[in-house]
Amino acid sequence: MEARRRVGYQVDREVLNEEIVEDLAEKSDVTVPFSQKVRESMRCSGPRVKSCVLGSVPVLSWLPRYSLRDNAIGDLVSGISVGIMHLPQGMAYALLAAVPPVFGLYSSFYPILIYFLFGTSKHISVGTYAVMSVMIGGVTERLAPDSDFMVWSNVTNDSMVDVLGRDAERVKVAAAVTFLSGLFQILLGLVQFGFVVTYLSEPLVRGYTTAAAIHVIVSQLKYTFGISPGRYSGPLALIWTVFDLCSLLPETNIGTLVVSIVTIISLILAKELNTYLGPKLPVPIPVELLGIIIATVVSWQVNLKEKYGVQVVGVIPSGLQPPVLPTASLFGQVIGDAFALAVVGYGIAISLGRIFALKYGYKVDSNQELIALGLSNTVGGVFQCFAISCSMSRTMVQESTGGKTQVASALSAMVILVITLWIGSLFEELPKAVLAAIIYVNLQGMMKQFMDIPMLWRSNRVDMMVWVATLVLTVLLNPDIGLAASIAFSILTVIFRTQLPKYSLLGQVPETDIYRPVDEFNQVKEVPGIVIFRSSATLYFANAEMYMDALAEKTGIDITRMLSIKQKQEAKRLRKEKKEAKKAKKAAKKNAQHLKGAPEHPEREDTEDDMEHKDVATVETGEHPDSSIPEAIILDLSPVNFLDTVGVKTLRNIRKDYSEIGIHVVLSGCQTGVVGNLEAGGYFNEKVTKACLFSSIHDAVLHCQSCKANTGPVDEEMAATHF
Repeated sequence: MEARRRVGYQVDREVLNEEIVEDLAEKSDVTVPFSQKVRESMRCSGPRVKSCVLGSVPVLSWLPRYSLRDNAIGDLVSGISVGIMHLPQGMAYALLAAVPPVFGLYSSFYPILIYFLFGTSKHISVGTYAVMSVMIGGVTERLAPDSDFMVWSNVTNDSMVDVLGRDAERVKVAAAVTFLSGLFQILLGLVQFGFVVTYLSEPLVRGYTTAAAIHVIVSQLKYTFGISPGRYSGPLALIWTVFDLCSLLPETNIGTLVVSIVTIISLILAKELNTYLGPKLPVPIPVELLGIIIATVVSWQVNLKEKYGVQVVGVIPSGLQPPVLPTASLFGQVIGDAFALAVVGYGIAISLGRIFALKYGYKVDSNQELIALGLSNTVGGVFQCFAISCSMSRTMVQESTGGKTQVASALSAMVILVITLWIGSLFEELPKAVLAAIIYVNLQGMMKQFMDIPMLWRSNRVDMMVWVATLVLTVLLNPDIGLAASIAFSILTVIFRTQLPKYSLLGQVPETDIYRPVDEFNQVKEVPGIVIFRSSATLYFANAEMYMDALAEKTGIDITRMLSIKQKQEAKRLRKEKKEAKKAKKAAKKNAQHLKGAPEHPEREDTEDDMEHKDVATVETGEHPDSSIPEAIILDLSPVNFLDTVGVKTLRNIRKDYSEIGIHVVLSGCQTGVVGNLEAGGYFNEKVTKACLFSSIHDAVLHCQSCKANTGPVDEEMAATHF
């Protein structure tokens, strides 16, 4: 370690400013005209057409090279395992979407086949997802509430819900919002808007999914307790729903509650056993599948529906639904929900896709993923599916059981097809409480995300604020409005961080050309007579005034007061000169009258004149009697990635004001784009050139020191010209 510390290097070169660097590097001023860019983008050739087709339909590029020997067995096992998981999850998440369970099976079939053709991720398992389902459920229950389908029953002499009519309308709503969200995703993909997911930071996504999990749990409590709470919408809907559920607890169906408790305990124990035996088993135990099979058999044998009033799934029609165009009249009512679904579904899928792409060394095209998910949802909407995304649990099973390509997903869709055509009707006696229990157990991972809070508290408290704010806003305002509010809050934190950056004075690390903040390092010392000032954020209209205030505070110079004093001194000097001019004029007239005479006391007059001049206080521009006032200021702009017009004007004013009191101002660390902003903003002129810009702080320091050594007192015009 000692030997490494002594290894050094030496660079022998002249001090380089921006003008010299541009000459040495031969800066190119060639710009491609916009018309040429358009023509180039429209140019058509054979290789380009082939690349476009393969990029738009990725299956054409990888399927012909598919290796049966290397991938077939793993994809087969993985496809069957994931297909078995799709059955209980699809039916359970259909309850979240407030549509009949069979539509969850449709949503686990059509979209998967579309993604198989157009997706670029090899490992993610698309299909039904809890967060998306609860968002869909909020829309369907808002536009097709039970109160709109109340009919009078002659048998009970009471009003009751027309379940068939209500479910049919809710399916139409779900299909419409799914179709529209798919269109949004396709349009965003076509305009290369894949970067929109960058506004969904990891703390925001994790906080949002945790809040969505809370919405999911609350929405399923009615199936757990066998009660029927009212339906609420808008802000605080979740809170009112909880109050309603609490008020209805005395009406709990004991049979339903027992089924729920037994199922939850059994699933948790079975999953723990699955985790313990996982390394020893070739494939995981299909816990959910076994759970719904056993529950269906018990419900059928005991007749839970008739004896104990336990709600069951009901009729599950065999076969597939014919395609139906969505109801266009609903689009205006669901456009906001559709956009939220498009962004959330894409954000979750691309985040998980990138994790596995990085792990296995391939690339996921973010824009193509948007198009693939958009086509999946658009086609799914035509076949009465609800919006899909990527499931973490299924993806982990697909990867752990040997799945290496999307062939595994296609095989899982075939499993669902078989179930839908021939086996689905066998699950008509399945209690809904069992599906709710499956949802609870599958949300364990999301609820564990609460452990992010102490971790973020230790690592980054701003991210913790984003996490907590997202959770609170989504819980209180519902998932759709909560997402928009959370993104706005996240963006505000970025703005506040740029408005309130850290301002530092830099000093030199001894015997190096490295500069660090003097308040953070004990051995770092300021360069005598030179102030090096740095802001940790870019300079723009929101923080320009604070930048100037911080500079004045760090340098200890009240620039406004000093300029005011200088102006008063200048006015006093002008008055004195005018007075002297008048006296000289009178003396000239007197001398003209006495051409042959001489002044009686010339020495005395000169002495008095000198004394009068001594009474005038002046500001020296080249020397500073006060050693606390620096002779040069270096503004380190290395953290700045752009300058707006206000930022350029701020730098121009700083240079002008400090130059007027004899302090030279130079810039260092300017990126090429920042130099362009300075040029466009009028920072440079005939007197101020790129010679006042330096690539490094050390170049700027050496330049200031050489100017201080080689020049004596200079007036303001010389200072402005040289710098």
